[in-house]
Amino acid sequence: MAASDRFQHWFSLITEIGLSGLLDITIVTLAVYIFLVAVKRTRRSGLIFTGIIIVGLVYLAARKLNLLLTVALLQGFFAVFLVALIVIFQEDLRYFFERVASLWLERGLPLYKRKTARLSRREVEILIRSLSDLARAKIGALVVIRGKDPLARHLEGGEEIQGLLSEVLLKSIFDPHSPGHDGAVVIDGDRLEKLGAHLPLSTNFEKLPRSGTRHGAALGLAERSDALCLVVSEERGTISRARHGDLQVVSTLPELAELLESFYAEIAPLGKARPGAGFFQKNNREKALSFVVAAGLWIAVGYGSQTVHRNFEIPVGFSALPGHLTVAGIDPKRVRVSLSGHRRAFAFLRQEDIKLELNLWDIRKGRHPLAITTRALAYPPGLEIEDIEPRRVEVRIEDKPASKAASPKPG
Repeated sequence: MAASDRFQHWFSLITEIGLSGLLDITIVTLAVYIFLVAVKRTRRSGLIFTGIIIVGLVYLAARKLNLLLTVALLQGFFAVFLVALIVIFQEDLRYFFERVASLWLERGLPLYKRKTARLSRREVEILIRSLSDLARAKIGALVVIRGKDPLARHLEGGEEIQGLLSEVLLKSIFDPHSPGHDGAVVIDGDRLEKLGAHLPLSTNFEKLPRSGTRHGAALGLAERSDALCLVVSEERGTISRARHGDLQVVSTLPELAELLESFYAEIAPLGKARPGAGFFQKNNREKALSFVVAAGLWIAVGYGSQTVHRNFEIPVGFSALPGHLTVAGIDPKRVRVSLSGHRRAFAFLRQEDIKLELNLWDIRKGRHPLAITTRALAYPPGLEIEDIEPRRVEVRIEDKPASKAASPKPG
């Protein structure tokens, strides 16, 4: 295809999309983007999603190469794909709907109420000093600092306290004789919201070598939300942080302070940044993939479901005829066939997929005008014949030329 023809093809495609199509693609892009961000939180879900994309590409290649068995098997796979999607990504789908609900509920709030409150420098120092003292005394502790994601469905039990953060309060909560020392303390904004809460345990044992229940609970919540979980090990006297499905030991107190600063810079940045400015500064790969997926779905489902009409010039073929006869000529040698169907049905259609074959098994010598019926045409399913031009062709049948007799050998 020449460059000018290719440009004209894409220009006509864009004009056919229209305003409603652009709005449709935009909405689907946002939905896919939120889902991809949810899947990105866990490596396992990301690998499964990548595998599904690879299977889809194999399916498209199989259709293009006309691999009938492969296409049939993959069509069976996609028939149960939605059910499998719900089962495999149930946790990610919950996160997706939570994020959609949160954005919808926040739409009417003033901007200052949408911002997540952050700990002051003094409160950060109190938290660091408290964790350091607990680690030095080898007293186990688990502190959860809420990010932007809701945590309610991940927490079980616990007591609401809504108290101010203080060294005395934290140390008394995690005192081994305190009823709530085995659970987690949840900090929401600048308030100590709950104590003694139980978190979901992680099943990623590769990241939990020689670690106890507190580390498993911290990693479990970090796999399901954007919260920052800080764990004090009572066996080793170390402080670890869990976030975004990752668990690492914090080596020094300045590193812990820097960790808290970067966490709040992400969820509650200082200054008068424009609303939504951070949206354009991260997850660029997910944004691009979301647009590609949305555009592909629109072409396959919306654009592909439009009914179109196309014409094909098909050569006239014929079936076997008596052995002593041969086809001396067909007039005309090609006919024009008009087909209609959904645009997606033409996506992988090749001209050689349409065949016209006349039945000549009982024909006789001479000229014969033969009608072309729809039964003589073979074409892929999903298409309908609109017209055949011309409707008749003339076939000229003659005897096969006799082979020359072999000359006698000299005596």
